Amino acid sequence: MTEASGFEAKTIHRLLEVDPKTGGFKRGDDNPLDCDLLVVDETSMVDVMLMQALMKAVPDKAALLIAGDIDQLPSVGPGQVLADVISSGAVPVVRLTEVFRQAAQSQIIVNAHRINHGVMPDLRKPEGESDFYFVEADNPETAVPLIIELVKTRIPRRFGLDPIRDVQVLCPMNRGGVGARSLNIELQAALNPAGERKVERFGWTFAPGDKVMQIENDYDKEVFNGDIGFVADVEPGEGELTASFDGRSVTYGFGELDALVPAYAASIHKSQGSEYPAVVIPVMTQHYAMLQRNLLYTGVTRGKRLVVLVGQKKAVAIAVRNVSGRRRWSKLQEWLHPGPSQLRPIGTAG
Repeated sequence: MTEASGFEAKTIHRLLEVDPKTGGFKRGDDNPLDCDLLVVDETSMVDVMLMQALMKAVPDKAALLIAGDIDQLPSVGPGQVLADVISSGAVPVVRLTEVFRQAAQSQIIVNAHRINHGVMPDLRKPEGESDFYFVEADNPETAVPLIIELVKTRIPRRFGLDPIRDVQVLCPMNRGGVGARSLNIELQAALNPAGERKVERFGWTFAPGDKVMQIENDYDKEVFNGDIGFVADVEPGEGELTASFDGRSVTYGFGELDALVPAYAASIHKSQGSEYPAVVIPVMTQHYAMLQRNLLYTGVTRGKRLVVLVGQKKAVAIAVRNVSGRRRWSKLQEWLHPGPSQLRPIGTAG
């Protein structure tokens, strides 16, 4: 957001000045934010409690603009705030529905729209260069070496991308042979085999050069759930690991490494709100429990320059058809719905 707008962007927790000890916020109706316009992006990820805390802190004089995509995965916490706000009719809504000519040249965007409308993406081999590919693999035994070859060799060679920094494997599940946990071990061994300078803690090995993800909010270190960094050094004598997050150095004691996991592969849930130059997504029938349209749509829309699906056409079809993960039971829409005299028009724009 900072790169796109030129303004400083913050997480909602940081904006509301969270207290790490209590989990409460210093900003609220008695200490409102100092702003005239607040823009909240990726609002589909915001749950009911966090939105309530944010609303309390927005001053009466300020305007609020919320942006997001209700077709992505809903928030981890309860509710479906963005969907309920939109469907309530309580606020003016603008929907961006048109794929313009420049975007229509991107098969990532075209296929994301197809998936979102319940239509199979185009899985045929493209003629010439493309930014969307499907690589068939009938079982996990063939999928895993294919994914490693794609990340380590084929994508870097053809697209000039760094295999560790630019290519992200996104999985529907953590478990299983083609899940994030197993693929992390395989990809770490292929891309950055550990030398003598390493530490083994909590079932993982960490060494200089490893891509890692923070998996819990740490307000003291100012690193947050889903942040990706790179191990700069491991000091066995000091019992410390240093990692770089967006150029900022963060030090962990070896006993704190339960907050880090390797991030060569990650779940699609963890990737929401992020984007990567290239993503590789295994889509296998063994992921049946998690094959849902909004999951596949969210994964595909993480890729900026390249998306590669690896797996079975049948599994892709299951995901495209399955909308069961969309429904959440909530009273928010009902409570927000204005009376007949309060109704305002809802706009649509391309």
